[in-house]
Amino acid sequence: MGPLAGLRIIELAGIGPGPFCGMLLSDLGAEIIRIDRAVWAREADRSQPPWDLLNRGRRSIAVDMKKPAGLETVLRLTDAADALFEGFRPGVCERLGIGPDVCLQRNPRLVYGRMTGWGQEGPYEQMAGHDINYIALSGALDTIGRKGQPPTPPLNLVGDFGGGGLLLAFGMLAALLEAQRTGRGQVVDAAMVDGAAILMTMFYGMRAAGRWHAERGTNRLDTGSHFYDVYQTADDKYVSVGSMEPQFYAELVRLTGLGDDGPLPDQLDEQQWPAMKDRLAAIFRSKTRAQWQEIMEGSDVCFAPVLSLAEAPDHPHARHRQAFVDVGGVTQPGPAPRFSRTPGAVQGPPVHPGEHTDAILRDAGYSDAEIGALREEGAVV
Repeated sequence: MGPLAGLRIIELAGIGPGPFCGMLLSDLGAEIIRIDRAVWAREADRSQPPWDLLNRGRRSIAVDMKKPAGLETVLRLTDAADALFEGFRPGVCERLGIGPDVCLQRNPRLVYGRMTGWGQEGPYEQMAGHDINYIALSGALDTIGRKGQPPTPPLNLVGDFGGGGLLLAFGMLAALLEAQRTGRGQVVDAAMVDGAAILMTMFYGMRAAGRWHAERGTNRLDTGSHFYDVYQTADDKYVSVGSMEPQFYAELVRLTGLGDDGPLPDQLDEQQWPAMKDRLAAIFRSKTRAQWQEIMEGSDVCFAPVLSLAEAPDHPHARHRQAFVDVGGVTQPGPAPRFSRTPGAVQGPPVHPGEHTDAILRDAGYSDAEIGALREEGAVV
């Protein structure tokens, strides 16, 4: 299943953006062999199902790479792989003995993906960090928030997932395509700070053109305008409107009755935006979210109700597109994007570290005696 069926990828287990990259590749058909740490397998609570949905759809082998036999096991698995990706600080894999030079010498066609916050080189390369730090340095965080308020971190979507895991998957697939043509692998250096910056390209362009104000909350797309914002409804829920283009704004005016009391100022008159926002806020508070849905759904207002995580899977549009799936009794987002001939599919729920150790080793050609010796040594769990 999926357009990536037939690809075998080794994942050196990490958190956040690395597992997200693995999930994306697995959902589209790649075989992901997850190398978990032996200590995680020993400490896992197997009375409870694994909860991290980012780890869905792959098999797990638990290895102690500090033991020579454990390291050799991972290298042997990598010899037969198309790609490997890791999310350690720069230099960690080299010290373990599984850096790109070693792996590419053994398997010249291997694509070696590296996921870090700051990148493999630079003044910050060895500093600890999280999504909030990477989007701060890239200029993204400073632009997000309401006027007069501090910057608002947009969860960890921009650095970890959009600028991190998604860019790593994109880069690895590009390198895999090139390796199919040339027979030569290479290293993909995916840094979240770089990914967050490239997501901001449009706004850097708008700034250069004088079309973006430095003060946040004063622009069209950052809640500065009245036609691109969220509004509270009578039942203390919220709706979103994005009526940027003139024809869509005209629909917003018509369906809200915003212009019923007389002529309106020009839509793009920024001086009038605060007053117009107050007027729209009062109008939206006059009806419930469901009432606004009845009025605006099916129109060109550019409207949608603001749904909770509990509500989103049950919306008729999500149900029609089967945007959410049930795997192992857990409702979760399904694979994306869609393919007409080779659709993706969730290959299974998350598993405990080391759950498939023996099966993976047997598939790699290890005998029962060899597996027993690795277990005896503590190289695998």
